[in-house]
Amino acid sequence: MISEYVTFGLAPAMRAGGVLADGTYQTHRDFLDFVVDGRPLLARLADLDAVSPLAAGLGPSVFAEQVRRLLLETESPLEGSRFVIYGCPECEGPACGAVTAVVERDGPDVVWRDFGWQTDETADVERDGYHGIGPYRFRGEEYRAALERLLSADGAPAPELPAGPRALLIGQRAAVLAKLAAALRRIGIGAEITLDAACAHADELRKYGAVVFGRTVGQEERDAVRDAFAAARSDAVCVTALTPLVPVLVAQVEQALDRTPHDRRRLLRLTAVAGGAEAVVEIASACRVRLVAHRLDRLSRHHARELFDDVLHPGAHRIPLDTRALRGRSFLEARTSDTVLVTPVKR
Repeated sequence: MISEYVTFGLAPAMRAGGVLADGTYQTHRDFLDFVVDGRPLLARLADLDAVSPLAAGLGPSVFAEQVRRLLLETESPLEGSRFVIYGCPECEGPACGAVTAVVERDGPDVVWRDFGWQTDETADVERDGYHGIGPYRFRGEEYRAALERLLSADGAPAPELPAGPRALLIGQRAAVLAKLAAALRRIGIGAEITLDAACAHADELRKYGAVVFGRTVGQEERDAVRDAFAAARSDAVCVTALTPLVPVLVAQVEQALDRTPHDRRRLLRLTAVAGGAEAVVEIASACRVRLVAHRLDRLSRHHARELFDDVLHPGAHRIPLDTRALRGRSFLEARTSDTVLVTPVKR
């Protein structure tokens, strides 16, 4: 019997998209994560790349249905009163696997128990269970209040959930910005290109979460755009393009769009040391970290190479790197499922 209570809440979270080292695209997803006893539940699953069912882009009716399932107002879609807690960010089907749990009432309370990884109609908790996760007992009133806030009278999505990320690209190098816009749209980020945003309407400016200045945009123009966004009371993050390399620019945009509070981030710091001989990566909680090198050769061709992929535990880690992958003008990207950091490698 589970006698101790834990708190239940929801918090905005992000699954970072990007252009990976092998050229494939990874979709950007905004969602609401479950916060159990003050800590995001997903952070307890170190190497899991997944999102909760409360994700942006589902449409009002589907989003409302997911909320009502967790409220136990509709039947479980899986055998044994099991519900999907986290699923694949790239598709809606169960074929890729999902974290499921039994969600049930116990008097006035709600209990989540028997967490497991499920790929079939039934779950084998003995074989595929997350034995260090749960069980959790939530006070029913607190649990229901957190979820019911997500449902308006017409079933519209939660006001806490962004309608969709957007980036504004400013500059004159049309070819580079067009490629960047196409890549951002491919991973689920809206992108528009303009030569001048200083005179745009405040309501329009507030729709953007990131602003990318092309490398030809002068300081006076940048200051005018920043002033316009400040006057519009926008919290958009302005960044200057580091390079014409599209995967690096996408990583910059993802970094700018990240609104996760610092105390809930898993990837805290990335530094390239001594011309790329090693990287310093600081981690707040155990998670899978990938390091990718990007460089331009003498013919301005892009080369990408994965240098590290493993689960790291909390703390600062010094990771030796192959300097051959960081010759010339190069950049180092660190990626977890929810965070991207990118830095130029200085000589």
